[in-house]
Amino acid sequence: MLEAVRADAGFGKITVLLLAAMIGIAGLALLSAFTTNGQMFMGLIYILIACTFLNQAFFAVHLGFFSLFIYRLLLIGAGALHIAGILTNRYHIDRWNRVNVKGILMFFALWFTYGLLSLLWAKSVTYGIKYLALMGMGMFLIYLIVMFIQRFDQLMVFYGIWLVMTIFVMAIGFYNHFTHHHLPSSTLYNGPQYKQHYPTSVFFNQNDFATFLCISFFLYAAAVKNMKNGYVKAVSLLFAICALYLIILTGSRASLLGICAGAAVYVFILLPSLLKKLALYAAGAGAALFAVLFAGRITNAVLNLFSAPQAMPGQQPLPSNLARANLLKNAFHYVIDSWGFGVGAGNVSYYLKAEPVYDTGGVVEVHNWLVEIMANFGVLTMLGYLTVYLFLFWTLYKCHERKSENQSRLVTEGLITAMAGFLVSSISPSSVSNLFFHWVFLSLVIAAVNILRRLQKEPAVTAYYEKQGDAR
Repeated sequence: MLEAVRADAGFGKITVLLLAAMIGIAGLALLSAFTTNGQMFMGLIYILIACTFLNQAFFAVHLGFFSLFIYRLLLIGAGALHIAGILTNRYHIDRWNRVNVKGILMFFALWFTYGLLSLLWAKSVTYGIKYLALMGMGMFLIYLIVMFIQRFDQLMVFYGIWLVMTIFVMAIGFYNHFTHHHLPSSTLYNGPQYKQHYPTSVFFNQNDFATFLCISFFLYAAAVKNMKNGYVKAVSLLFAICALYLIILTGSRASLLGICAGAAVYVFILLPSLLKKLALYAAGAGAALFAVLFAGRITNAVLNLFSAPQAMPGQQPLPSNLARANLLKNAFHYVIDSWGFGVGAGNVSYYLKAEPVYDTGGVVEVHNWLVEIMANFGVLTMLGYLTVYLFLFWTLYKCHERKSENQSRLVTEGLITAMAGFLVSSISPSSVSNLFFHWVFLSLVIAAVNILRRLQKEPAVTAYYEKQGDAR
């Protein structure tokens, strides 16, 4: 009990310090309205990015069914300053004209608009508004990042912030594992003793933490390969190993599969052109052979998934695999029942709680990001998200194929493999919508694609970048 009191006191001091720092940052940010070069505002953007890695751990203002954390307050402040800047000068028009990913930003705008419209048929408007608020903040962060991180040196600062803040996040994870103490934001805080060894860091549970680490592992791995400084290589290798070890400690099988998927993609993109073709042919032949040899089992598995008898929730907890299968069956049922339009923003959780068709053992989250999008927003929205994701992946791959400089390879290799890993590991968390690092990662990827496409279109700027490591 005494240890818990001391821990709470320690967290209280941290909260006060962070609040004081936030007030100071806000004061400096106000001064940025009187600057012409936007340097102080860029400092606010960098601090905002760094604070997103604190997640919900150290400071919260509870407003009924919604809460404000440090990064949310900073995001609101940055948004207000940005709007004020738009009203007072035309500099933002020039920034918008330099954006080469307007179609992607338009997709997010249409997605959010469709979410608002879906409230018309959603059974729980409260669930929908809360879901859209979380999603809207993530999309607005993407817009801000694309608008203000338009030079390669700024992109490298963003990449560096991710690597540095991950060290802090991993340190808390190791503290969780070895001391069996967790932050109050964790579901394991004062939880069952037999689960206390699972690291959760600043996240709600170990699966969320593992998905974050899956991304970070590949960002470190790319630094190991592409950084010239031997000390930086060694440190990056150390932290990549730490990230992998923590994933193993979380017990997240999906994240380990994500590591395997990302590693396979990494090996593929480093192969010579001839070997890439042979690898693709071999993979296609292997997939066809697998389908032929195991066609019966695959068919039975699909039939069992979609034709299993319905069951009302029982008193006994379900095995994890059965519960996840039933979650997918419920989600597909809701999609079909809504004629492919989805049940409305955030409402799949409401349906799983109030109207489950198949027994889920009390679990009310889909545990699959793409299926979650489809169940909430419909088939077309899910296909749109997947199309955007694959477009970003393909663009980074084509940029990597141009044999660019070390820093460009660092970015493209790190992001390509991290995207592959995340797509697989995203089936591990209960829901990705409330994992803000997903939006931070997307903003990093989209900003990179925006900058690399502009460098490709402007040879003079590209030549300057190759000499100076900077591009306006």
